[in-house]
Amino acid sequence: MRGEEDASFREFARARTIALRRTAYLLCGDWHLAEDLTQNALIKLYGVWPRMQRSERIDNYTRRVLLRCWLDEQRRPWRRRERRDGVLPEAPASEPGESGLSDVLVRALGKIPPRQRAAVVLRFCADLPVADVATALGCSEGTVKSQTARGLDALRAVIERWEAVA
Repeated sequence: MRGEEDASFREFARARTIALRRTAYLLCGDWHLAEDLTQNALIKLYGVWPRMQRSERIDNYTRRVLLRCWLDEQRRPWRRRERRDGVLPEAPASEPGESGLSDVLVRALGKIPPRQRAAVVLRFCADLPVADVATALGCSEGTVKSQTARGLDALRAVIERWEAVA
């Protein structure tokens, strides 16, 4: 890559990393994995930067790459065997409020299916229009609307279950 392309990529990455990391966190619910997903997405974007840098849809493309990185991570066999529901020996060094959402909502997002979670996060947390979410997910606008509605219903059900127990 030429020096000017490299500099424009660095500038793009600096400007978008925080938003990408927040979106990744809302998808996966783990700050460390969100950091890895963001880095993987930026690495993949760097490879196509000379062709994509002048595109007006670069933000949509970047979100789609991030989403694909997350979905690929979900499909890895070692992830399925790993159980993350154990008790930690000490309290985690949390980053309160960094996602801008309550802990209850972030935990509830982790309980709904991946496609519904992606639709809800991109639609309401990233504040994207339906057309941009459809582009990022690679589906029709009607599918985005139905996945979002089902995701919101699932979120309500999870939170209501938790409130009934408490």
